[in-house]
Parts: sequence; C-alpha cells; structure tokens
Amino acid sequence: MKNSREIFRALSFVTQFGITMLVPIFLCTFGGIFLDSRLGTGFFCIIGFFIGALAGFTGVWRLARTLNGKR
Repeated sequence: MKNSREIFRALSFVTQFGITMLVPIFLCTFGGIFLDSRLGTGFFCIIGFFIGALAGFTGVWRLARTLNGKR
C-alpha cells in the first residue's frame, strides 16, 4: 500500500510539472497568434512562445524549490 501511495505522489508531481510548464506556453503563444491576426504581423507568435517558455520554466523552478523544501 505504501509503494502505491509513492507512485501516485510521483505521478501527481510529474503532472503538476507538465501543467505548470505547458499552460504559460500555450497562453502566450495563442496570445501572440491573436495579436498577429489583429495587427497583420508575423512575429508576435514567436515572441509569445519564448515568453511562455521562460514563464513556464520559472514556474517549474519555483515549484521544484518548494517541493524540495527550499524557499
């Protein structure tokens, strides 16, 4: 029973890391696509992707430090 609990805990951590990384990337990329369609440009999508990746990495970094016990 204890081994099963550890597996579910590890799975929840992996899921939380994935969501923390992917949500900012998708939101910023789609925001860039929206701006590109409204303004007739083609570079806001790329800028949004990189801003989202940076925000996602920062979120995962903070989450990992919190789970590790360091603040």
